[in-house]
Parts: sequence; structure tokens; C-alpha cells
Amino acid sequence: MIESYLIPQSNVLIEEEIKHSRFISLLFHCPDQQTMKLVLTDIKLQYPGASHYCYAFVAGSPENTIDMGASDDGEPAGSAGKPMLACLQGANVGELGAVVVRYFGGTKLGVGGLVRAYTSGIKQGLTKLQTQIKHLRYPARLICHYAQLTDVEYLIAQYDGVVLDKEFTDRVEIHFALAKSHHDVFNQALATLTQGNLQVKFTV
Repeated sequence: MIESYLIPQSNVLIEEEIKHSRFISLLFHCPDQQTMKLVLTDIKLQYPGASHYCYAFVAGSPENTIDMGASDDGEPAGSAGKPMLACLQGANVGELGAVVVRYFGGTKLGVGGLVRAYTSGIKQGLTKLQTQIKHLRYPARLICHYAQLTDVEYLIAQYDGVVLDKEFTDRVEIHFALAKSHHDVFNQALATLTQGNLQVKFTV
């Protein structure tokens, strides 16, 4: 299973005119389908009155073939959304969305021309896209004494973990998430820190 992959760090906007039609291509971070819907709504407000708002997205890892989608938004079938999605899938970047806004300029491009037009801005944008690495983290928990809490939280942060929740009783139960590749070294560091008194329970 993939443990890390690239995701977009910032948005990219490419604007071009092709045979009198105006094409505005936007690439952005898209971790889920709901984000795609929200971005599409915002873009329709920013660019009102356009002829088409075509989109494509890959919401999971680059290899994900389930959490993805595309729309031709009234253009001939297969001339916009599907080619756009193919560009995104070939980029080896996860959680990536794209919207291309078209203001029709009066000249029909044909299916082949539309495919080139709808992918042109995306291809340019991908060369300018800044990315960062996303590490997949898995749930874990441990129970410690109050006096150990600060050191344990520091150790979790040292290994790029994220504290999800803390339950306070006579001791503290910490729920956190950690990349699988860090499990063994984290356990070793924890054993050193606590003279072997604490142990992590990983659910994966």
C-alpha cells in the first residue's frame, strides 16, 4: 500500500484564448468530492455567464481509481472531462482537482480541437504546480502518567504524528496517528524515553 504521495501545495491559474474562445484553467487541492463541488460553486460566482464549466478530479492517491470524476458540462461527450481527468491521472499527484471555464467565442473547435483546448491549460498548469508530500497516518493510542504527557507529545511531534484526542482519568490516554513507516522507530524511542514502561497500541 502507498504510504505517501504528492498533493498540491497551492492553486494554479492559466488563462488563454483559443480561436476566439477564452479558456480559464484552475488546478487546486481536492481531498474529496465535496471540495470539488464547493470550488465549482465559487468559480461560477467568479466567472459568471460562461458557456461551460468542465471539471475533473482525483480525490485520493494518484493510483486511486474510485474517488475521482469528470464532467463535460454540455460539451460533446468525451471532449472535455475525460481528457482533463487523463491529464490529472498522468501527473502522479493525488488530491488534485481541475476546472476549465470556457467563454465561447463563436468558432466551433470540433471534438479533437476541444480535447486539445481543455487539456492545454492543465498541461501548462501542471508544470507550474507546487507540491508537498502527504504521509498516510494510522491510528494509535497509549496510556501514560500526567508527568509523562509533555515528553510523549513532544515525541509524537518528532515523528510527524498528530494527536487526535486525549482522555483524562487517573492517567492520560492519548489517541494519535502516525505513519506506518515510523511505528518501529517510535516504539524504540518511546521505550528509551520511559525505560520500557510505555507501549503503543497500533490498530493497523
